[in-house]
Amino acid sequence: MQDNWVDLRSDTVTRPTPAMRKAMAEAPVGDDVYGEDPTVNALQEKAAALLGKEAALFVPSGSMGNQTAVKVHTQPGDEVVCESSCHIYNIETGMMAAFSGVLPRLVSGKNGILDPKDVENSIRAPKYYLAPTTLLAVENTHNMAGGTCTPVETLEALCSVAKKHGMGTHLDGARIFNAAAALGCSPAEIARPFDSVMFCISKGLGAPVGSLLCGSRSFIERARKVRKMMGGGMRQAGILAAAGLVAFEEILPTLPQDHQKARRLAEKLAAHPDLEVDLDLVQTNIFMCRVKPPRTPSQMCEALERKGVIASPMTRDTVRFVTHHDVTEVGMERALVAFEDPFD
Repeated sequence: MQDNWVDLRSDTVTRPTPAMRKAMAEAPVGDDVYGEDPTVNALQEKAAALLGKEAALFVPSGSMGNQTAVKVHTQPGDEVVCESSCHIYNIETGMMAAFSGVLPRLVSGKNGILDPKDVENSIRAPKYYLAPTTLLAVENTHNMAGGTCTPVETLEALCSVAKKHGMGTHLDGARIFNAAAALGCSPAEIARPFDSVMFCISKGLGAPVGSLLCGSRSFIERARKVRKMMGGGMRQAGILAAAGLVAFEEILPTLPQDHQKARRLAEKLAAHPDLEVDLDLVQTNIFMCRVKPPRTPSQMCEALERKGVIASPMTRDTVRFVTHHDVTEVGMERALVAFEDPFD
């Protein structure tokens, strides 16, 4: 894409900052498969501390982190309770079934947020002829719901239900730092009730590659083996990990600004007669815009692209917009002008 385009498709399109590039070039490295890369070790220690967990594991992607957790927590034939539109079920290529041999037990949430009562009602009775329900997976923030946040008290209630029934708990916290910023709490408070948590450094934090899987030391040791099974053991990975360490210091404090950008853009689109945006759901850096018939998301995105603004059709009637560190104030002004008539 051209450098002067405003890319609102995802926060994965961010490019490493000069400080990240410098740190990557200068990073001390070793062989991480042997546990000898000092920069990876520093990133893992920092990640575990931020989330209040004992240990962490650097993995190439969020999907690998999530699916590693599923494998560690379950046995083939088990069921995993998850929200019906969640990433771990819908956008990870069926890996729960393909790799771990488990079944999703889908529960519909309201704006991506699960109700503890609905979760409890979904749990199988302990009968030998039924698939055992052994894991609860929660997503916070929720991508396909438009970046919505599950409150801490709801997370605690959900995990309490799971623990009551002897289940493990995993948080797909790809954007956990966005959730913390929006909820006004620490990421450790969000992570506290979960046995394992995955978060990405390559989304809102702006680093080029990687995610962290966090949990107890024994969990991470088992996860390290699964990572190797999936081909995720990297060698001198400190070159990648260095960008994550910079992101914690440089980008993490700026996440509320990304949320403000999303709000400004959402309010502009909400004023257009052919569009609908639920402003109550614009909580972080992601929002969904409904296109009223006979207009279509493709028409809207094609018109915006002609004006140098890129977005993604999500469903037959919605477009997703995602703000991030690389959307500058100049880019914001260009997008706001384009949104005056997004079909022209």
